[in-house]
Amino acid sequence: MQLNPLDWVIILLFFVFTLAVGIWVSRSAGKSTQDFFLSGRNMPWWLLGISMVATTFSADTPNLVTDIVRTNGVAGNWVWWAFLLTGMLTVFVYARLWRKSGVLTDLAFYELRYSGKEAAFLRGFRALYLGVFFNVMIMASVCLAAIKIGSVMLGLSPVETVLIASVITVIYSSMGGLKGVIITDFFQFILAMGATFWAAYYLIELPQIGSLDTLLTHPNVVNKLNFIPSLDQRELLITLFVLPIAVQWWSVWYPGAEPGGGGYVAQRMLSAKDEKNAVWATLLFNVAHYALRPWPWILIALASLIVYPDLAAIQSAFPAIDPSIIRDDLAYPAMMTLLPAGAIGLVVASLVAAFMSTISSHLNWGSSYVVHDFYHRFVRPEASEQHLVAVGRWSTVILMVLSALFALVLSNALQAFQILLQIGAGTGLLFILRWFWYRINAYSEITAMVVSFLLAIYFQLLHVKFGFTPIANDIQFLLSVGITTIAWVGITLLTSPSDMDTLTHFVAKIQPGGPGWAKVRANMQDDERSTEGWNLPTGILCMLVGAFAVYAALFSTGYFIYGKTNEGFLLGGICVLCFYLLWRLSKKIMD
Repeated sequence: MQLNPLDWVIILLFFVFTLAVGIWVSRSAGKSTQDFFLSGRNMPWWLLGISMVATTFSADTPNLVTDIVRTNGVAGNWVWWAFLLTGMLTVFVYARLWRKSGVLTDLAFYELRYSGKEAAFLRGFRALYLGVFFNVMIMASVCLAAIKIGSVMLGLSPVETVLIASVITVIYSSMGGLKGVIITDFFQFILAMGATFWAAYYLIELPQIGSLDTLLTHPNVVNKLNFIPSLDQRELLITLFVLPIAVQWWSVWYPGAEPGGGGYVAQRMLSAKDEKNAVWATLLFNVAHYALRPWPWILIALASLIVYPDLAAIQSAFPAIDPSIIRDDLAYPAMMTLLPAGAIGLVVASLVAAFMSTISSHLNWGSSYVVHDFYHRFVRPEASEQHLVAVGRWSTVILMVLSALFALVLSNALQAFQILLQIGAGTGLLFILRWFWYRINAYSEITAMVVSFLLAIYFQLLHVKFGFTPIANDIQFLLSVGITTIAWVGITLLTSPSDMDTLTHFVAKIQPGGPGWAKVRANMQDDERSTEGWNLPTGILCMLVGAFAVYAALFSTGYFIYGKTNEGFLLGGICVLCFYLLWRLSKKIMD
């Protein structure tokens, strides 16, 4: 594919602007770790919300959605749509709790909530486990998407793509810290979404497709349009819908959709001006993430089934690409090559923006773990703020190098997504309950982490090698959730809770409320006890109403696209009603 001079000018201007933002905020970002990793805790809700959704709009996300739609149809997206329930729970229950904690990273929570050497071990180990191992896997899947985009659209080798895409990202991430990331995220998201909507509109009008009506009635597409798998497809119904909506959302830890909040979402909440800004930022994120973004990707994926009906068609169209990376996720960048000359630069810049927004957030987030929760806590407690910022900048570079190297051994985005889900299976309920049940301790978390990881290794790598009959993915998932949950609950009941001083300090600071802390409150002085009402029931009600509102918005849009206006207006009305109820209910929590 050939880019003309205008394309290159657009791409170059985007790089220059991004780098300029990093240089502009570099001085303030270098003052302290709080400035570098939390942008001084003074960010407004709208900027944080856009930053969260920009981070989850990575270069691999359109590829992943395309892979899902081509493989399992529109209904296959329930594997990530179900996480809306987790997101809404974070909005109305956990956002305020995280902001009250005042910690620099969500891992510092461990020594606020738990006591003893086991709490310190958990904090240090997870700093490396999540900040390095897990984080590198996530960034590698994003780099893999960049490799495929570079191969199809620019004819670059994997090494060339990774080098070009990473250099600018590392420079502005290491210079500007979280503030630079958040500001660039805002503009990157506008560019990425604008280009995506335009690309979907243009591609549907291609001569090979003709119109939206032609697309939706094409034989390759008709059986992919259902929002929920048919009852006749029992296995797909259970795997793609029942398990995600009934079990997966609360039981699985996954970056960006952590039960109880965590990771870069917690980092954004901790950097908010106050509790209200933390709540509204997270709400904006969930609305934009689930209701605004999916349909352009879905339409492009459906269109690709006509232009590239199978993997052989993709291989035939791009014979120079390594056959080992030819998967259904490659159909998205393949469709981008059909855009007109002069516009391709905007699309390439938007995909680069999506890549950079995700990678920069993960670099800053992972570096915060390495610096604050490992290096400063265990290696150099006496280190100055300037020294810690320098370590943060160097760890940013190292994390990028490791991610680029690991990307070269992956083959498709869905593969990495499934591995990450398997590793986190069974840990989610613990992250939800640890705020509200005093019995949970550091040993509970260690057990959940170890058991879920070992089960993932067994099911993904060892089960078949031992000569056993392969187990279906849904059965593997349920076994992982069940065994891990039984293991950590059992250890919780067999071991002692954290010491009373730690627990009373936690309750006095966070004011979580509820019967799970009754024994702790009984040991507190009258002036230490929480005076705040028990608002978890209202928070859960808000979560359910909010989820209905966003799902109604998502599927109302879908019905209008499908030409079913009656259903579209009905769901649109439900959406408006739910948001009105949500506004009324949320006032009880916010006040």
